[in-house]
Amino acid sequence: MKPLDEAAEQSNSDKSKGPPLGEVLEFMRLLWAVDHGLQSTSKRMEATLGLTGPQRLVLRLVGRFPGITAGRLAQIMHVHPSTLTGVLKRMEKRDLLERKSDPLDGRKALFSLTAAGHALNVPALGTVEAAVQRAISRMSHTRLMGAQDVLTALAEELGAGEPQADPANGTAPPKDNEHASAGEGGEAVPQKTATR
Repeated sequence: MKPLDEAAEQSNSDKSKGPPLGEVLEFMRLLWAVDHGLQSTSKRMEATLGLTGPQRLVLRLVGRFPGITAGRLAQIMHVHPSTLTGVLKRMEKRDLLERKSDPLDGRKALFSLTAAGHALNVPALGTVEAAVQRAISRMSHTRLMGAQDVLTALAEELGAGEPQADPANGTAPPKDNEHASAGEGGEAVPQKTATR
């Protein structure tokens, strides 16, 4: 009976924390909170800026690396190249990106920002990157490097069963069980990933 008596005497602050989850479940709980925050912020960004979170990341990356290929973008973003196809097409249609054939390999397309894309390629409030900037600015370099190490290891572990990209063209072979679905903002998202 003593454990029940002790449980009944928990302070209100202890009750709000809930039972101890252990390292793995606590980390997963926080990951889901981050995922939810990314999705919510992406929806708000679409309403206020006209770009979803993934579209904004593509815009910023193309701005940083003019002439980048879709395969290289996919590698940087840790997504399958087919995931980016719809994103890139929508951004081209909105005149944010321009596509040119690679003069060295006509099978590849090189992406650059248009004038409209350059106008949006600036730091902006209400974006995922602004939230990340605020969060990491409060951390020491050591803590930030530790967090990056954990996230890198987790990304590698979660992607361990994924097919590797073909270095010749930057694409991965399709998998029989992989299906893309429309994510938040109409972006194609493989069901195995939580990219928004």
